[in-house]
Amino acid sequence: MSAITILDYGAGNLTSVRLACERFGYETMVATNAGEAPLEGPVIFPGDGSAKSCLEAVRARGYDRYLRNAIEAGRPVLGICIGMQLLFDWSDEDGGQTALGLLPGRVQRFDFPGNPALKIPEMGWNAVTFTQPHPVFDGVESGTPFYFVHSYYCEPADATLTFGTTEYGGKHFCSVAAKGSLVATQFHPERSGEAGLRLFHNFLTWDCN
Repeated sequence: MSAITILDYGAGNLTSVRLACERFGYETMVATNAGEAPLEGPVIFPGDGSAKSCLEAVRARGYDRYLRNAIEAGRPVLGICIGMQLLFDWSDEDGGQTALGLLPGRVQRFDFPGNPALKIPEMGWNAVTFTQPHPVFDGVESGTPFYFVHSYYCEPADATLTFGTTEYGGKHFCSVAAKGSLVATQFHPERSGEAGLRLFHNFLTWDCN
């Protein structure tokens, strides 16, 4: 199997993602730009941060084209946290940002006018309810908690792209989206214990069929 490509664009600590992959014996390659990133094998697009600065870094490093080409080639691609949000058409963050357009839909901020004491960002463990089966979640029970840190949530334009939902403050939002060889999670599997490791193992052995 080709090395696992982890895309570094200066948005978060990638060590936990790398170690999760290497735990299963896979070789990893942390790319700092598209020119040095392999053209085969799975791709992981993680990150923390805000939409504007992350999108600027992604485009400056050529990852916008790299991700599109990887998906079109049928390579397994995993987006994590801001890496999920950037895949959509539009983010309301930072005054509104045109995102990568690899998934139809938009990213919106949590708003709880009836409960102003509810904390934003959501930070901590929360359950994911699977709405459709997906090979990347084989062996993970619906309702399993994963670790979240986010102020914004994704709203796909096509409901069939939602594979998992989570409730926070009465809002049920898309926490897992998938299309073709692309799967994305709002939560951090690398911070989610055994369930997160199972997700990584499933992703790394997924043949996209």
